Amino acid sequence: MKQKPFTPLTLATALCLALAGLGLSLGFGPASHAEDAKAAKADASNAAPKASMTVTTAKPSQSALPVRLAANGNIAAWQEASVGSESGGLKLLEVRANVGDVVKQGQVLAVFAADTVQADVALARATLAEAQANAADALANAERARSLQASGALSTQQINQYSTADLSAKARVQSAQAQLAQQELRLKHTQVLAPDSGIISARSATVGAVLGAGTELFRLIRQGRLEWRAEVTSAELGRIKVGTPVQVQGASGAAVAGKVRMVAPTVDPQTRAALVYVDLATPANNGIKAGMFARGEFALGSTGALTVPQQAVVVRDGFNYIFSLGKDNKVAQQKVEVGRRVGEQVEVLKGLSADATIAVTGAGFLNDGDTVRVANKDAAP
Repeated sequence: MKQKPFTPLTLATALCLALAGLGLSLGFGPASHAEDAKAAKADASNAAPKASMTVTTAKPSQSALPVRLAANGNIAAWQEASVGSESGGLKLLEVRANVGDVVKQGQVLAVFAADTVQADVALARATLAEAQANAADALANAERARSLQASGALSTQQINQYSTADLSAKARVQSAQAQLAQQELRLKHTQVLAPDSGIISARSATVGAVLGAGTELFRLIRQGRLEWRAEVTSAELGRIKVGTPVQVQGASGAAVAGKVRMVAPTVDPQTRAALVYVDLATPANNGIKAGMFARGEFALGSTGALTVPQQAVVVRDGFNYIFSLGKDNKVAQQKVEVGRRVGEQVEVLKGLSADATIAVTGAGFLNDGDTVRVANKDAAP
């Protein structure tokens, strides 16, 4: 049989079949590709873990933190003065002070009608003049009687009568002088004066009222001084001394400095608490008013403490945690006990060593065992 000649297409097909057979014989088939994928996956699992996030780190520091004792109490006037009328039965003519006014000692606060008192003063002066005239006459008679004693013109009894009349006249002069002084004092009391410098805290005076002696017209905070009466438990009372600095904050948010003036000598048997009296600095418009409830802190010195930045403390499920860096930049979650907070620093009482390196920025997003990248190079362990 006669063979057909090879065409170019036939030759190309034969060459492709030959190359495919050669590839199968050398191991370049589908099974080889699967094995290569498994090897690459194993190499990836053995590589270093990828960092979850970038953080900054720091080391705990030793700091001196203030020791403070918190307490609550009321704001009250240091002392109050009751200003009242001393002349009864007079009509109130003028009121010159109102609540909130700052007054000085001796300033006129109110004025009573003085017409009747002035008439009484004039009458007392006339009575005194009459008594003085009678006393002068009695003195002259007594001196004449004593001059005649040696001549025997007057008996001893008559001379004694003149002497007694002289003494009685002098006594009536003294009585008239006392009555005049009393009326002049009533006239003086028609003007109600401030007994001390301070602030008017209450006013009950009304123009036109006829008041009895002793009726209160004004109430005055002496010298404008206020005090904070803090309630401190008997267990803490021994830590507070006279002169201890205090910072008081009112319900309005206003803060004022103070100093302990006195510690009460007794403790309330019901509450087991004692009052500590704190003198307050009272500049104008500081927002602290008598009658306010206030919270304050006594400054009791300072002590050393192990502190960390506030950002490093993470609160989870009601507990405080810190993430410390270990080998290969892996973090470990540590439960700690915190104490005082001053500014951006937090005291760590328990659960952290002084030489640990802790995560600061980004600590709130970490979990136990995470690998991190450290931004500050000198802080990495």
